[in-house]
Amino acid sequence: VQLQASGGGLVQAGGSLRLSCAASRRTYGMGWFRQAPGKEREFVAAINWSGGSTSYADSVKGRFTISRDIAKNMMYLQMNSLKPEDTAAYYCAATRLYSLMSASDRYDYWGQGTLVTVSS
Repeated sequence: VQLQASGGGLVQAGGSLRLSCAASRRTYGMGWFRQAPGKEREFVAAINWSGGSTSYADSVKGRFTISRDIAKNMMYLQMNSLKPEDTAAYYCAATRLYSLMSASDRYDYWGQGTLVTVSS
């Protein structure tokens, strides 16, 4: 499976961005992770194979929404009320498991990062 993330950019604090992840074929569980400069990669959000279940890191809960369009093999991350601490490279990932996964080592496929910069 090949994954292509897009939609990053520069936005002011309080603004919104929508990230997209295109998959080369149908996938099962999917997720978003991010890595800020000098920090380890961290879990952001996950969605199960049907799109019926989602999970979020506490730091983004209530501000970010993960979704997917199964027919189009697409996944999205709507990011609202962005904060400077959300600045990072965002990566989409896919797992061969059906369930929600927050651990990065449970993901089998990774896209390249798309950079999100939030200015204060």
